[in-house]
Amino acid sequence: MLGDEDLVQSVLKDHRSSRLSESEKALFTFIEKLNSEAARIRQEDVDTLKKTGWSDEAIYDAVTVCSLFNFYNRWCDGTGVGELPPEGFKASGKRLAQYGYVHKG
Repeated sequence: MLGDEDLVQSVLKDHRSSRLSESEKALFTFIEKLNSEAARIRQEDVDTLKKTGWSDEAIYDAVTVCSLFNFYNRWCDGTGVGELPPEGFKASGKRLAQYGYVHKG
């Protein structure tokens, strides 16, 4: 999705009707459930992801990233750290697309 703002916007609007692959849609559906109904995640949910090609490691990574962002959001809300303005998110996205999460320079 890097560099494709139209795709990002369509996913944010409704990932199910976006042009993501079926396996990516399955992952977004799983993450959506993890965010809204974490206690209802079952083995069947994981099995669905595996059937669409996701490995145990990829599923673990997705759960970890989702969990960390939930933590960061709660921490920011609880400590009063303000949200980035839209320009900040855009600049951060460009930096991440170019350099990833680690930049030595």
